[in-house]
Amino acid sequence: MLIWSILIALAGAFCMALGSALQERDAVRAPGHSVARFGFLLHLAQRPRWLLGTLGAGAGVVLHLVALSGAPLTVIQPIGVTGLIFAIVLSAVFNRRRVRPGQIVAGGAVMVGLAGLLLLFPHTAQTPHMATGTALALAGSVAAVGCAAYAAAHWLPPALRVLLLAAVGGVALGTTSALARVVAANAVVDATAVLSWLTVLCVAVAVFGGQFQQNAYRTGHFAAAYATLLVVDPITGAGIGALLLGEGLPATPLDQALAAGSALLAIAGTVALAVARNRNPEAARHRTGDPAPAGTALSTTSVHSTTTPGDSR
Repeated sequence: MLIWSILIALAGAFCMALGSALQERDAVRAPGHSVARFGFLLHLAQRPRWLLGTLGAGAGVVLHLVALSGAPLTVIQPIGVTGLIFAIVLSAVFNRRRVRPGQIVAGGAVMVGLAGLLLLFPHTAQTPHMATGTALALAGSVAAVGCAAYAAAHWLPPALRVLLLAAVGGVALGTTSALARVVAANAVVDATAVLSWLTVLCVAVAVFGGQFQQNAYRTGHFAAAYATLLVVDPITGAGIGALLLGEGLPATPLDQALAAGSALLAIAGTVALAVARNRNPEAARHRTGDPAPAGTALSTTSVHSTTTPGDSR
């Protein structure tokens, strides 16, 4: 049973990576400025490939939950982190780019760091509870931080913009996970718990986070965006669990030091992915204020397509 659960977890990680890589292509190619407006998701929802990617990511989540039903969290959670390497390779294949050794090394650092964090944080089986007022304050805080980040993102270069947007997306999705955990755990005892304001907030924060996630993909730094989401999402969920749901933090000084070291390793790998010269060139061709990456040779057709009539001499 354990072997099957591990294989299912690997399949889930691959599906989530595949779905995200498919979403990236339409996010990058969508019209508009470098940081898209909040109606961006409505445009993407009309793209068949993006919808297929959403289904793939959803299938990955389902497979991950199935794997958790047959194996401990400490085994399955680190396996899910392998999706980062899948994502890096799939994005390179879809965009016909070479995978650089530095990407694999940085991705490996993120995976090791994140796996360490997931193993060191305690996991409790107690039923969590959260008051509606607390949930509203939590969702409001995410919205306020997100709006400030959205305004600031317009002034940042792509390498910094991807970290900011993906971090906000990760915070929103980690908050969604915490709210969903409360709803799901209480629904086991009382099915009517699903019909609560927590469910409404859960959906709203998830959509809000999705907007930032797709805008992060839009920068062209897909590996950095995916890595940031993988790191920030569980850290946010664990933080909310510790502060608001009584789930605790690493107990001993050694565990706390190891957790801090794991977080720094994951962050360092994410930053390395953001500054690496591996940006999708399509993200720079049609974006206001985004210069094309150095060394990127555009074809005659591409150059012609980005030249306005007034520039023709």
